[in-house]
Amino acid sequence: MSNVQTVPPSWKDLGKLANDTLGKDLPIHGSNLEVKTKAPNGVQFRVLGNRDAKSGNINGDLEAKWSDKKSGITFTQAWLTSNVLRNHVELENQIAKGLKLELVSTLIPEKQAKNFLLTSTYKMPGLHTRQHLDLLKGPQVTADVVLGRDGFLLGSEAAYDVRDGKLSRYNLAAAFHAPEYAVTLHGLGNLSTYQASYYHRVNQDIETSARATYDSKAVASNVNLEVGTKTYLDNASFIKAKINNSGILCLGYTQALATGVKGSVGLALDTVKLSDNGGANAHKAGFSLVFEA
Repeated sequence: MSNVQTVPPSWKDLGKLANDTLGKDLPIHGSNLEVKTKAPNGVQFRVLGNRDAKSGNINGDLEAKWSDKKSGITFTQAWLTSNVLRNHVELENQIAKGLKLELVSTLIPEKQAKNFLLTSTYKMPGLHTRQHLDLLKGPQVTADVVLGRDGFLLGSEAAYDVRDGKLSRYNLAAAFHAPEYAVTLHGLGNLSTYQASYYHRVNQDIETSARATYDSKAVASNVNLEVGTKTYLDNASFIKAKINNSGILCLGYTQALATGVKGSVGLALDTVKLSDNGGANAHKAGFSLVFEA
């Protein structure tokens, strides 16, 4: 086994390969339009619009991002259609190599509601850890850590409420990552929900994933299962399909339409109600269009 250690993924990215296969590029809940541009001075702009098929609501946000690689500072400002202002300041690899500090503030002017979140991230070969301090909620401290060696990963996350002086949340995870596959086990919701996921890159054109979830607090103590696959048709397009044990079949097709332009369409079918007169109400469809220049 190799003695060269890499930086393990963060806590939120454990199981990401399987999650992306089963959830990404399947726009079944509505319509999305995303436009990304970059000015000559390096300022990046992002406009995102979303229409929820169920409620019919249209939401969007405008984001501007500026980075100075020399100083390690990144500043992002966003304005949401819900009239939320968000500022995000990042400082990376300046105080110590592998250390990143962040300050995120949100403000809702009409309600005079605001929030401040301080985050620190430190990563090195074999270790990836993050700490979050929510100044106005609790205050609450959330910390997670992932240890890795030779493909084996162990992670944990905990949230501590300073005012009440007790743990409000704790989770555990274990995983094994190899070049062609990954297996991840999660114990979530204070170890009340258990999740196992599996990702396999069969070859350069086919990827498969499966995820099983068991909630010990649910009324029906069944195991929810999802299986899916992603197949590349060529360098510019791929198809995706997944199905769960409730009979919901999701299909997706993604095509690179031009340089910097990507379109995706998604369809969800309730196979249990295909022959019912009201079954059409259970089906969903959507699309996503991304421009990047």
